[in-house]
Amino acid sequence: MVTFLSGGTGTPKLLEGSESVVSRAETTVVGNTGDDVELGGLLVCPDIDTVLFQQGDVLDRELWWGIADDTTATHDELHRLAESAGLDGGPRYLSDDRQTSGRDISRWRRFSGVAEFMLLGDRDRAVHVTRTGLLDEGKTLTETTRILADAFDSPTDVVPMSDDPVASIIHTPDGEMHFQEFWVARGGEPAVTDVEFRGASEARPSPAALDALTDEPVVIGPSNPVTSIGPMLAIDAIRDALESTTVVAVSPFVEDRAFSGPAAKLMEAVGYQPSTAGVAEAYPFVDAFVLDDEDGTTLDRPTVRTDTKMDDAADAARVARTVSDALEVA
Repeated sequence: MVTFLSGGTGTPKLLEGSESVVSRAETTVVGNTGDDVELGGLLVCPDIDTVLFQQGDVLDRELWWGIADDTTATHDELHRLAESAGLDGGPRYLSDDRQTSGRDISRWRRFSGVAEFMLLGDRDRAVHVTRTGLLDEGKTLTETTRILADAFDSPTDVVPMSDDPVASIIHTPDGEMHFQEFWVARGGEPAVTDVEFRGASEARPSPAALDALTDEPVVIGPSNPVTSIGPMLAIDAIRDALESTTVVAVSPFVEDRAFSGPAAKLMEAVGYQPSTAGVAEAYPFVDAFVLDDEDGTTLDRPTVRTDTKMDDAADAARVARTVSDALEVA
């Protein structure tokens, strides 16, 4: 049995090859919910959905987002209506008082659906409608996620990090914005002065996530340490659990070169060196690391090296086997 902490694309890519090491039925994935948004009244959980779609074999593996070959009729019509009505495009935040009203899980991340700034495919949108409906019927996010996992015939148990709201807020010289505005709407261009995980001090881990982190060794794939893994680490009980179990992490850097995304900029903003050494500092609870063959970083913990590039399932299987070796020496 192995638990993966998942956010962004790094850990889902690793999951593509993990079956060579552990069966999917013996795998739990704890998904990041810090970058979730409520868009047009629908709760969108990007990191969880990537895993659900992957496990259901419908993921768009070109984008690592959404459902393959999905249509966008509703999205396109929303933009046509906004243009015809002279309505400005998004992101369109709801007012401050609306950010903390309505369903608690959506706090601090509520956007109008007018000219929605995130592309939601039609089948993808059906998932968000179902999720939001189940939440409004009184289900927890964990219960809702497991129902959706069953709908996609997922052999892997997929659970959220928390049933409470935690929102990743990016602080910039021009003010604060949700991570999805920073990354999707603005392409990661704004300068970053800090990253806040709003609500984390009050949030509790979902019982399913805490059980998985307590009972099983944990793998952290090469996901962004700040906005993919950081929201989980900001919850004290999750961090405490990681300090008490065996953890292996795959570095998302090769020395000071990030594989993808805004990891380097965000690491620097929160006070860590944007490098493998910085990742090790951010993860003091990790017992062993998987580094790239070309990464000459010397760490104070066991390291196992391989080519950590994951362009296809064969690459992912190679890295997963190296993770298994790292678990042996951890």
